[in-house]
Amino acid sequence: MMHWAVLEKSPNWASAEALAFGTLLAEGFHVRLSGQDVERGTFSHRHAVVHDQKNLGDKYCALRHLAPHQAQFDACNSNLSEYGVLGFELGYALENPASLILWEAQFGDFANTAQCIIDQFLCCGEQKWLRQSGLVLLLPHGYEGQGPEHSSARLERFLQMCDDDEDVFSENIGRQQQIQAANWQVVNVTTPANYFHVLRRQVIREFRKPLIVMSPKSLLRHRLVKSDLEDFLPGTRFHRFFADSGEKLVAPDKVRKLVLSSGKVYFDLLLERDRLGCDDVALSRVEQISPFPYDMVQAEAIKYPNAEIVWCQEESKNAGAWFYTRPRIITATRDVRDVRPTYVGRGPAAATSTGSAAQHKRELDAMLQAVFA
Repeated sequence: MMHWAVLEKSPNWASAEALAFGTLLAEGFHVRLSGQDVERGTFSHRHAVVHDQKNLGDKYCALRHLAPHQAQFDACNSNLSEYGVLGFELGYALENPASLILWEAQFGDFANTAQCIIDQFLCCGEQKWLRQSGLVLLLPHGYEGQGPEHSSARLERFLQMCDDDEDVFSENIGRQQQIQAANWQVVNVTTPANYFHVLRRQVIREFRKPLIVMSPKSLLRHRLVKSDLEDFLPGTRFHRFFADSGEKLVAPDKVRKLVLSSGKVYFDLLLERDRLGCDDVALSRVEQISPFPYDMVQAEAIKYPNAEIVWCQEESKNAGAWFYTRPRIITATRDVRDVRPTYVGRGPAAATSTGSAAQHKRELDAMLQAVFA
């Protein structure tokens, strides 16, 4: 009973995903998930299908037994042919716009072999053929010291294909209109509740846009990656940006650095700030990288008038979100003050990451030291 009480109060990543699927199914929306090992999830977090070890071949899927008149749920383990599988799922999503259709890469870099589908059809299909798609790509991404083949989902590629103008920021354009004008959405969310809401909004709203999710690996079970149950209730929604609460900070005009980041690196920064007892560096998270949350970044620049604005990322300088966020931070703050954001992270590299866990640790330590220097 205690285990379930804790789970109900603070759902983790896997629970949030199951809640998103379950609530949509109960509301009549078909949910289909495909990719390698999606029944259990590559990192054994999902358990959508349970296999009977004594009676081989027998299996049970709880998400198919929620309510008498629920919609259909499918979790389909696919073969190692990402180009063909993603092409099929794109077609499925086009023909079933009232369904949540997801393709999950075993690691984010597995999308490499489906790049033709992404480049030629997914990112530009609406502009070419006026056909909207709500297909979701879940791409495990994050630097864990695992080597260059299993670290990066090549976030920079997806951001390069975004069709928004880095020089245009209008306060009169609402969140909904901003997404409607974009060709797709790219997110790197850090809370279970935000993951829950970003999946649900794919089918709840009245239009469709592809969704690219930089999915976590270590964050699936991270002790800080929990959400209050209240964050899932009616009246709550997806947050494009999380500002620093400021609870342990000096007065806003005394803050010397405002550090913006996205994804897993935020928790590295947060733990290091707590270890150092630093109270003059604010840490804020960009949850939806594209379309960019200009208004929220502008509000932070106003709140911390004397702070240097830093973009911190774990990806190499020629990769990740830096090239995309830098001009947009400048645009967001141009009417407030003259801001030239500073970069902190790994240097340029051809490979996405080092293959040495020890070198990975040295790079992370150097990055954290530079942020709080």
